[in-house]
Amino acid sequence: MPGGKVNPWVIAFTVMLATFMEVLDTSVANVSLPHIAGNLAASVDESTWILTAYLVSNALVLPLGGWISMMIGRKRFYMTCVALFTISSVMCGFAPSLIFLVIARVFQGLGGGGLQPTSQAILVETFPKEKQGMAMAVYGIGVIVAPVVGPTLGGWITDNFSWRWIFLINVPVGILSLILTSALIEDPPYLKRRSAKSGMRLDYIGLALLTLGLGFGEYVLDEGERSDWFGSPMIVWSVIISTLALAAVVFWELRQKEPVLDFHILKDKNLSLGVFSIYLMGFILFGSTVLLPIFLQTVLGYTATLSGLVLSPGGIALGMMLPLVGFLLGKVQARWLMASGLFISSMATLHMSGFNLDIDFRTAVMARTFQMLGMAFLWVPMNTVAFSSVPKERMNYATGWLNLARNAGGSAGIAFVNTMLARREQFHQQNLVSHLIPGNMMYQNMLEGLAHQLAIQGASAADAMRQAQTMLYSTIQRHAAVLAVNDNFWLFGWLFLFMIPITLMMVNRPAKGKVHVD
Repeated sequence: MPGGKVNPWVIAFTVMLATFMEVLDTSVANVSLPHIAGNLAASVDESTWILTAYLVSNALVLPLGGWISMMIGRKRFYMTCVALFTISSVMCGFAPSLIFLVIARVFQGLGGGGLQPTSQAILVETFPKEKQGMAMAVYGIGVIVAPVVGPTLGGWITDNFSWRWIFLINVPVGILSLILTSALIEDPPYLKRRSAKSGMRLDYIGLALLTLGLGFGEYVLDEGERSDWFGSPMIVWSVIISTLALAAVVFWELRQKEPVLDFHILKDKNLSLGVFSIYLMGFILFGSTVLLPIFLQTVLGYTATLSGLVLSPGGIALGMMLPLVGFLLGKVQARWLMASGLFISSMATLHMSGFNLDIDFRTAVMARTFQMLGMAFLWVPMNTVAFSSVPKERMNYATGWLNLARNAGGSAGIAFVNTMLARREQFHQQNLVSHLIPGNMMYQNMLEGLAHQLAIQGASAADAMRQAQTMLYSTIQRHAAVLAVNDNFWLFGWLFLFMIPITLMMVNRPAKGKVHVD
């Protein structure tokens, strides 16, 4: 067991430090893009490469943790990732140009991509079976709460200090993580034996195909809406390259003795169902985390700080609930906890699909909080059951699959929200405008009433009519935006319900035939 006689909760704190820091960086820069662009003499569109570069490089490393850990040892790999992440954070903080910052973010993503699956594998092996639920609760605080508080923290740091500090705050955390990891964590015996073996070769072909598939796929998701999707030749070719490369990865890796990505492990029913469910969770979590601030800021006129305050209570509630769920996991069957969480989140999200221009701050906070409370009942049981029948020597591969699924789902969810908002807003606007015709008495009465009020304030008859038409069209645009947001929440709510039968098929059975009573 890693860490020997060291208290497992100390090890949990050690690995959660770097994990929280890494996941935070996936979203902390979002609200700072205008400041970064202005400071580095770039456009806001160009500055989005700061996000894309991190996500692409991060996705490339996520599935490789198992293979690299067996090559050089898990502890050495983990410390290398922390060191690379910390050094590249310094580079980001002192970046003199946008190009330099994007390159630094690539290295930061490469270092960060190995932290999530490796820390999760360490936690699973550190705690005995009966306490793994609590271990996953601690891990969940890092990977679920961090993306929620990231935009709020990033906005506060940028407003009160400088955007450079959103990267430089990683440095002391990274140094502390390196010190604690070096002193407390050890590789399990089977990994020591495996990494000491000679003859393990790097699967260059598998790595190259995986890089092409994930890299171009991430580019499509991030740039698709801005480039009009299949209206762009670059997007079309990227889809073709990504599809062919990923298909070739499956064909190639299934025939390798030491694969970069282990597809055979997906024969485990719990793990495969867990990977699919985590993908959908990432899709909904990241998608709704992007969707709600867009609605609050662009439609209701909230400031970035105020919209962050709408999200924060949900993140706090989630963090407080995770240890309780970890405790309940030893008392209640995991499948029923997951089903309950999915139902709660579904009802909250479907309630959010009824938002309108008149909702107040409290309504938005409560809806988001209940959505996140439901998510608390999903993460811990889902991870625990997914790992329950995975042999220890394959644990790194399993954690790599789950973290890749969450990352890919999150990217897809963000891309879906951006596309759906644009398309559905246009659809609703056309539908609403079709009613603005001279023969519509309601429209005529509203137009004449507004024009009369403007005329009383001193506008000429012609100017009053033009201003009234502009005001009505602006109202139509806001209503169309609300309806587009509601469409997204409606779909997310039904996706939660769709996941219930999937999670009910998962059975908590430990590896090697040990009996476990739920």
